[in-house]
Amino acid sequence: MSIRPSDFTKVVHAGVEPDPRTGAIMTPIFQTSTYVQEAPNQHKGWDYSRAGNPTRDALEEAFAALENARYGLAFSSGLAAEQAIIQILNPGDHVLVCDDVYGGTGRLFRRLFAKYNLTFDFIDMTTVKNVEAAVKPNTRLVWIETPTNPLLKVIDIEAVTKVAHKAQAVVVVDNTFASPIFQSPLEMGADIVVHSTTKYIGGHSDIIGGAVMLNDDKLYEQIKFVQFAGGAVPGPLECFLLLRSVKTLAVRMEKHDVNALAVARFLSEHSRVKDVFFPGLPSHPQHALAKKQMRGFAGMVSFNLKGSYDEVVSFLQKLKVFSLAESLGGVESLVNHPEKMTHASVPEEMRKQLGIGPNLIRLSCGIESADDLIKDLDQALKN
Repeated sequence: MSIRPSDFTKVVHAGVEPDPRTGAIMTPIFQTSTYVQEAPNQHKGWDYSRAGNPTRDALEEAFAALENARYGLAFSSGLAAEQAIIQILNPGDHVLVCDDVYGGTGRLFRRLFAKYNLTFDFIDMTTVKNVEAAVKPNTRLVWIETPTNPLLKVIDIEAVTKVAHKAQAVVVVDNTFASPIFQSPLEMGADIVVHSTTKYIGGHSDIIGGAVMLNDDKLYEQIKFVQFAGGAVPGPLECFLLLRSVKTLAVRMEKHDVNALAVARFLSEHSRVKDVFFPGLPSHPQHALAKKQMRGFAGMVSFNLKGSYDEVVSFLQKLKVFSLAESLGGVESLVNHPEKMTHASVPEEMRKQLGIGPNLIRLSCGIESADDLIKDLDQALKN
């Protein structure tokens, strides 16, 4: 793990300046829907809070700083952010998507946008040649999620980006699992970064949100227009809470990473565990790539438990520190059964091909004591 020292300082100060009127060190919550104007269309920079709000402006500056981007945009959820990106496309456009992608992302593409004459091909992007073979004349977007959800495959952002740009396609990287602390896709050539800020950036399981970060002026204007016209924006209270969370992102990610590595090592040596998926283990197929393009491996660990489905359920119910719940990236540790929970919307045949079966379990390692997490797993693994 090699968090850049400057990131600890950056996250504390990103997007935040003392309030000029009161000197308040924290950005106030501007809980207002509208703003008084001196004359028609003469105002102080804000006219209606769907279009802009001072608290949200500060958050969007912080988002941009996190990914070393020129622009940041805040949305009401991660999927709202993804939807805004897809809405810059036109009917007839083709999108390449990594196959092991968050279930909600796949559902959004397959069930909502496919009916608007957009086509989506889900392919294994761990082999760059697969991307080269799948590109079509009408490919306009290449969607990368790395590490992937839930199998934690690592995709070579720089290599895939070169292929996509040769085809004049825009590259989107879902950076949720790595966080901006451990991975910087824009620095590797990607055009757009998207996050579910519900996860690590929010970090406390009390906010739903999404973010888009980018450098390109034209793409920014297009997505900004969708944000304004579609209106899927966070309220000022959510923006304030996210600004609070950003300040501790680096120190939280440091602990997530340490805990996940300890848990992955424990599981890899346990007799009841068949496979462990964690990029930080030397046994991971893309371990060398992960070390190259990531500064740490974050807090997600997946594994296959030996035994029947009933034994899997028994294990999940025995856990005491890990809570069985959707989502990830909070300070508390969570456990999830992808087949029945987060990835239930993935077509059954595709789940089988990917290896998302009844024995697959996904852990989000929080910031508790690593020893306590291992003890909890150990007692639950006992028959």
